[in-house]
Amino acid sequence: MTTESTTTEAPVLRATGMLMYLAMGIVFGIILTKSEVISWFRIQEMFRFQSFHMYGVIGSAVLVGAVSTLLIKRFDVKTLSGDPIEINDKPYQRGYNQWFGGTTFGLGWALTGACPGPLYALLGGGVSVIAVVLFCAALGALAYGYLKPSLPH
Repeated sequence: MTTESTTTEAPVLRATGMLMYLAMGIVFGIILTKSEVISWFRIQEMFRFQSFHMYGVIGSAVLVGAVSTLLIKRFDVKTLSGDPIEINDKPYQRGYNQWFGGTTFGLGWALTGACPGPLYALLGGGVSVIAVVLFCAALGALAYGYLKPSLPH
């Protein structure tokens, strides 16, 4: 009896959750587009230290993330399906690999004019050439996943 109710409720909850994530993604894409965060010119301004726009957006995102994490930990917030959210502490790492990874990410961001998040917003906004960047980003993620065991961490 318990198994039947679990199997019928889980797909409904899963579908509802997926729709909520889709709606949140669409809202996030609209915010990225309206705030001009996905604009190649705004990103170039940032890398040339000509405007505070992108630094303000990134700083706001860091602040919201820090406060959200604090609230999740303090109030024991659960997921849509009722599972507890576990945020594990990460050990502090230092060394050349952090600089190499950060520099590679920054170079890719400067060359393409987009970090991974806005790629979907750009694609949805009609910038079809960004599909090449999205494909290459997926290849890079797959390569990292394959090479991760042999990379220094």
